[in-house]
Amino acid sequence: MDSQSSLFGEEAVSTVPGRKTNTRVAKPVKAAESEARKSAAKQAAARGAKRTKRTKGSKGNKGNKGATKAHELAASAREISVSEFFAKNRHLLGFDSKRKALLTTVKEAVDNALDACEEAGILPDITVRIAPIKNKEDTFRVTVGDNGPGILEEQIELVFAKLLYGSKFHRLRQSRGQQGIGISAAGMYGQMTTGAPVTITSRIGSKHPAVRVKVRIDTTKNAPVRVRRDELEEWPLDHGTEVSIDLVGKHHRGRGSVEEYLGQVAVANPHVTIAYWAPDEKKPRLHDRATRKQPVQAKEIKPHPYGVELGTLMKMMKSTRSSRLAAFLQADFSRVSKKVADEICALAKIDPGARVRSLEHKSAEAVHLAIPKVKIMSPPTDCLSPIGEPLIQAGLQKEIGEAEFFVSRTRSPAVYRGNPFQIEVGVALGGDLNADSPVRLMRFANRVPLQHQPGACAITKAVTQVDWKGYGLQQPRGALPVGPVIFMVHIASAWVPFTSESKEAVASYSEILKELKLALQECGRHMQRFLNKRRRVADELKKRGYIDKYIPHIGQALRDILELDDKQTDKILIELRETLERSRKL
Repeated sequence: MDSQSSLFGEEAVSTVPGRKTNTRVAKPVKAAESEARKSAAKQAAARGAKRTKRTKGSKGNKGNKGATKAHELAASAREISVSEFFAKNRHLLGFDSKRKALLTTVKEAVDNALDACEEAGILPDITVRIAPIKNKEDTFRVTVGDNGPGILEEQIELVFAKLLYGSKFHRLRQSRGQQGIGISAAGMYGQMTTGAPVTITSRIGSKHPAVRVKVRIDTTKNAPVRVRRDELEEWPLDHGTEVSIDLVGKHHRGRGSVEEYLGQVAVANPHVTIAYWAPDEKKPRLHDRATRKQPVQAKEIKPHPYGVELGTLMKMMKSTRSSRLAAFLQADFSRVSKKVADEICALAKIDPGARVRSLEHKSAEAVHLAIPKVKIMSPPTDCLSPIGEPLIQAGLQKEIGEAEFFVSRTRSPAVYRGNPFQIEVGVALGGDLNADSPVRLMRFANRVPLQHQPGACAITKAVTQVDWKGYGLQQPRGALPVGPVIFMVHIASAWVPFTSESKEAVASYSEILKELKLALQECGRHMQRFLNKRRRVADELKKRGYIDKYIPHIGQALRDILELDDKQTDKILIELRETLERSRKL
């Protein structure tokens, strides 16, 4: 055997490139190649693991050619909760100053109390207490109680310590709360400024014990944390809820104060009784109800097709329970009958029996463009609960006092973006009101007073855009009119388009501005007639004063000229007075 055969085994390996041979490699060679492949694989895996480790970490990126700035930024990104966002941006919710924080807390608690009572059909009795906390500057305990139906214990923590939790966001009907933020945000502000938890006491019936729960909000997770729970043996109410929040705030009087806010609540809600204890008062201020008639309960409705946006329509198509297009239009929208649905499908050139979830973007767009071309009835108004003209006047008279003239008007419902709304306006003129100051404007949305951001509100814009000089008032250009007048303007809507989460101003949709102006102008015409009549009366009284002043002198002159006795002079003066007064009737 030669050296070559002894080295490679029994058979030699062909060294000719590209030649295919039947020779087989000896076992020792196979083993060597296998070990080499394994070693190379291990080295590659080690290099990959090292590269991955350096890429994920924030350290050592500079020396690693595979890591970039994008990797570093990605490693530092994390999700934030809605609570954490609003904790850093609390000004969006109305907690940007101590004054507003105190008022906003009272406002959110009172709104919740009124909604709870009205949904349960209970005439609301509300108590509001603001008590200073000893040895702590500008720190108060706000306590708001009601005689509503109470809250189930398992719901208490979620209602008061979880943002964007509620039952009103998806319901298309008039209500004060909409987003499920207000009272939870107030508790979060109190927790941030004082560190104290929110205390809630609730009872759902006389046969159930009152439960007192203290909760905090975990802003990182937007989740409630129960601190303590107690059962009370005695509680004065058979049913109701009371919430207490410790917070840093500032109490003041006058415009934008808690006192003014509660007075306006009583105007827009004449069926409510409010007892208010101010920080420096031992006796409560009472706002008694002007009527025992409760507001009409608003009913939930479906969206109206007019004004629905394309993206919303496509989302509804994907989530509907209906399988066919025509059935979807009838079931998911209000005021759409089979005839109307067929007309929409015909204009869109789509089969009414088409599978709605399978429709493409082009077909959805065709349906969206066809809807405005079909005549559809206005949305039902039973989703709204307006105050009503008589109760607007009763509320103004109760809280403002005597005035010379009252008028109120409620417009017929209209629609913006598929949402029904109604505008109401009340006007009080004269009395003790200052004639040389701008008119006082009270703004309301779903019976809730709007205290801040008047310049950004559609209500203020509508009032300033009306030409009040034609209705007997002075008005600087682009400003509120001047005169002894109070305007009360209320928008009732299934979804009020607020400009921000603090719910202090209404967005200026063209449909809303139009209805506001029409309602204001209608009240302005009645006010103008009253002012014209009052002006005529004043003019006539002035002229009658001249008669009273000069008739005695005329009588003396006639007696001297005609040589009349006293009896004849008196008779002539009586006849002369009657003649002049008949010619100057009021």
